[in-house]
Amino acid sequence: MELVERVVESVRLDPGRSLYDYVAVPWVTNGTPTPMPADRLAGLAFPSGRPLSPSLRAWLEFDTSLLRRLGWFTEAGELAPRPLSRLVGEELSEPWAEDFAVFDARFPECFLLPGGSDSRRLLAVGEPDSTGEYPVLALDLDDLPFLGLMYPGIDVYLADTAGVIQIDFDEYTALSGDRVYGRRMSEHSARHFAGDVCFEFPFD
Repeated sequence: MELVERVVESVRLDPGRSLYDYVAVPWVTNGTPTPMPADRLAGLAFPSGRPLSPSLRAWLEFDTSLLRRLGWFTEAGELAPRPLSRLVGEELSEPWAEDFAVFDARFPECFLLPGGSDSRRLLAVGEPDSTGEYPVLALDLDDLPFLGLMYPGIDVYLADTAGVIQIDFDEYTALSGDRVYGRRMSEHSARHFAGDVCFEFPFD
């Protein structure tokens, strides 16, 4: 959660600044953070019953507008996950959605995150790592479909996106060998990828 606290401090200095240099995606809608009310946040959980991760809870204490823009919530304010194949069909390519349906039982609660052009980033809620965080995956349909571990949690994703930490990605799964985050990546690998770091087409 310490990483998210640093992200919040950074974003608070200029809430309307863009996440990226190449496209305008403001961190906070209209430059004013919209925190989730404490009583609402206290009772919030995923539809599966799984709890919010510590870092996601910390971010929602600061602002909900970024994730609301990405369809995270219903009109009633409940969390609105999508199974992986539905997210693929709605965000990237309907023809490929059927191929990803094989992973819906493994990744039934997915949430879109900012990032990528021909690819997407998503939070996949399932068995958390030892810090209580859920993995952030990279989804890419360029050439052949690919789904892989990119970040061990939304804490590292937000910190990297905000420039609080510097990560040099030579491939999506680069953090699997990182001296700081490799252990958490290994936990997600065992829980979600059968000991590997990605699934590549053709999917078995």
